[in-house]
Amino acid sequence: MNSTRIWIEGLVAALIGGAANALTVSIVDPLNFNLGDGLTKLLQVVAVGGLVAAAAFLKQSPIPKAKQEGTE
Repeated sequence: MNSTRIWIEGLVAALIGGAANALTVSIVDPLNFNLGDGLTKLLQVVAVGGLVAAAAFLKQSPIPKAKQEGTE
């Protein structure tokens, strides 16, 4: 597996983990963050959670440099 693929998998895992963690807000306040009337609010919290986790991942593991042709 090359380093770019591993990096992309890590970024996707961070996005999913952050989004899943943000779903806990529906447990804390189910009247305002639910799959009915509060779906827009819930999706906003999920998006922010995913973006924060992705930003933390990028801080720890910046985008890998592209390999030059002819070098190994």
